[in-house]
Amino acid sequence: MLWATIGVAVLGFLVALEAAARHYGVAGPITEQAREVVFAPNSGPLLYAGLALMMVVLTWRQRFIAAGAAVGIDVVFFLVRWIVGADMNFGNGAMWVLIGCAVIAVTRRTGDERLLMLKGVGLGLLLVAGHKTGDTWLLITSKTRPQVLDQYVATADHALGNPSWVAGRLLDASGPVGEHLLGAVYGQLPLAAAIVALYQLRNVAVERRFPGHHLIRTFLVIGLIGPVFYMIMPVVGPVFAFGPDGGHWAAANIWPDTASSIASPQPFQFDAITPRNCMPSLHTAWATTLFIHSRKGSRLFRFAGAFWLVGTLSATLGFGYHYGVDLVAGVVFALTIETSMRAFDRGWDWSGFRLVGYGATVFGTLLLSYRFLPTQMAAHPWLFGPLLLALMGSVIYGYVRTTRQWDPVDAPAGQPEPQLLAV
Repeated sequence: MLWATIGVAVLGFLVALEAAARHYGVAGPITEQAREVVFAPNSGPLLYAGLALMMVVLTWRQRFIAAGAAVGIDVVFFLVRWIVGADMNFGNGAMWVLIGCAVIAVTRRTGDERLLMLKGVGLGLLLVAGHKTGDTWLLITSKTRPQVLDQYVATADHALGNPSWVAGRLLDASGPVGEHLLGAVYGQLPLAAAIVALYQLRNVAVERRFPGHHLIRTFLVIGLIGPVFYMIMPVVGPVFAFGPDGGHWAAANIWPDTASSIASPQPFQFDAITPRNCMPSLHTAWATTLFIHSRKGSRLFRFAGAFWLVGTLSATLGFGYHYGVDLVAGVVFALTIETSMRAFDRGWDWSGFRLVGYGATVFGTLLLSYRFLPTQMAAHPWLFGPLLLALMGSVIYGYVRTTRQWDPVDAPAGQPEPQLLAV
């Protein structure tokens, strides 16, 4: 019943986004995913990542068959497109195998085996649908929020010392090597998450069940809920609002060389193309979640998780995609969502309610202060800067303390806690 309810809710949400996208004259997430059955996909690597996640429910022999079938189908599509001169890309094979496994689950499996395979297929398709849903959300923000609040956020960012301006100058000084490295880290965050998730789910085929909580669940929920706040706090980022990428829409072309002035901020008009996707920083939220879920892996996983967190934070600031206060809000948002996911899995208790409520309160306080107290924050940086960091630190401390109390309960008595699965 729970899975059926979740499925209906997700379908209803996708239909609503599809209708909203059609209203603005573009295809929505359902249409975009359906067209990739035949037409050249825009998300080939993501489709194969979804296939990899689905294959955690298969035996090794079945995995080789599924992977071979996907590659073979893609080769056929590639040859046909080459002959007729169509757009070249790959990924159709992965989509066909995902659909084929769903058909096999319904027609050739029964009971728990059918449910397990359908969960695997759903996980793979949700990974792709989540990406396309995010694209639709971003389109909606650019169309429905003509004015942006960057002057408010940039003013509030003075409390932290304008870290985006500092990071932008440092990145420029690092030359092409630094830019390419941080660009790769920023762009390949989904790949890093898929690797960690595959490690977490490596025992599904043997145990014939999914762990109660894993990285992809939190990733998807962050991507589902986060864009709601883009509508409440539409912000485009310093490289657009105060830099060269904003063109004639920019309030000024001063990023990253000259910090914005401390004046009375006002909303201002921006184009209908650039997404209002800054507050909170979801890249920061995802990288924080990746870091959390890598903590109980091997030393290599722990290092990779820390590297991706530091690299993502540096990239979001250095490329001018976010302000420092966006990152503070992103960390608080991530920990609040992660706590709620863990509490949902283990059963809600007072500690779970308390931490989720506190995280939500801090997150709301941050957004309200950025909107209504930016000049005061900029005028008193030695007060508000440490206060912002203290609020974020208190949520981090609460998360660490609460989850350490939960961990012994999550692991069966007398047995070591499974690596990564309980995080």
